[in-house]
Amino acid sequence: MQGDPEVIEFLNEQLTAELTAINQYFLHAKMQDNFGWTKLAKYTRAESFDEMRHAETLTDRILFLDGLPNYQRLFHVRVGQTVTEMFQADRQIEVEAIDRLKRGIEVMRAKGDVTSANIFEDILKDEEHHIDYLDTQLELVDKLGEALYIAQLIEQPDS
Repeated sequence: MQGDPEVIEFLNEQLTAELTAINQYFLHAKMQDNFGWTKLAKYTRAESFDEMRHAETLTDRILFLDGLPNYQRLFHVRVGQTVTEMFQADRQIEVEAIDRLKRGIEVMRAKGDVTSANIFEDILKDEEHHIDYLDTQLELVDKLGEALYIAQLIEQPDS
C-alpha cells in the first residue's frame, strides 16, 4: 500500500529516535550494572527493549506503506556520567519524542492515516509513562541526594 511521503517521513524520524533511545538506554544500563546499580540497570535495560519493540512496529508500518526504514541515521546519543545525568539525558530524549509524536499524530489524522496515528498514540502513552518515571526518579534524587538514592539500587549478586 502506497503511503503518504510526509507520514513515512514522520515514521522514519520516530524510528531514528527509537534507535537512538535503544542505544542510549542500553549503554546506560550497562554502565549502571558496572557501577553496581543492579536494580536500576534491570529497569533501564527493559526500557531499551521497549524502545526496540517501538522500532519494530515502526519498521513494519513503514514497510507496509512501501517506504524504506532508515536504520543508517541516529540522533545524538547523550551519555550521563552520574545517575542524575543519566536520568536527565533519558528525559530529554523522551521530551523530544513526545513533541514529535504529537506533531505526527496531527499530520497523520489530517491525511487520513488512522493506523499510523494509532501507532504513534500507543508509543506516546509509553513515552509519557517513561517521562513520569524519570521525573519521579529525579525528584527522589533531589530529595535524598545521589548517595542515598544509589544505596537503594544496590543488589548483591547471586552466589
